[in-house]
Amino acid sequence: MSWYCDYIISLPEGEKKQLHKNYHDNHYGFPLHDDNELFGRLILEINQAGLSWETMLKKEQNFRKAYDNFDVAKIAEYGEEDRHRLLSDSGIIRNARKIDAAIYNAKITMQLGGFNNWIEKHRGLSKDEWVKLFKEHFHFVGGEIVGEFLMSIGVLDGAHSEACPIYKKIKELTK
Repeated sequence: MSWYCDYIISLPEGEKKQLHKNYHDNHYGFPLHDDNELFGRLILEINQAGLSWETMLKKEQNFRKAYDNFDVAKIAEYGEEDRHRLLSDSGIIRNARKIDAAIYNAKITMQLGGFNNWIEKHRGLSKDEWVKLFKEHFHFVGGEIVGEFLMSIGVLDGAHSEACPIYKKIKELTK
């Protein structure tokens, strides 16, 4: 199984397991095509760097609210006032580099003509090629962030093993 499938199985019953299980069973590895949701997932992946994914799952709604429901066009227009608002928002990760990257990346996403179209145009690249492409365009992206982002949206394989029931569910959706 993938590391995440194994991790879910190993968790004791409780709130933490339910939080991860919901993400694993309903989001992780499922195809995602909405520009704003794609961008939101990238924001979460960037902000997870150095932290646990559990932290991001717990703060997802706070991020959604702070970043205008991940509206790429709105985020691309953020100025200093918005930057300061985000830096003082205790509900999200208050890291200036990560906040600056979100704003910068939104501007680039708008210039690319939409996140989904850009991703679809490059579908079929290897992970290394994706990492290189992301680094050419976006800030605060590296191999782990790009790889997890692309697995989480169903572009790269590896989110689930063939033995995982969710793997079969995703394959049915993508027939």
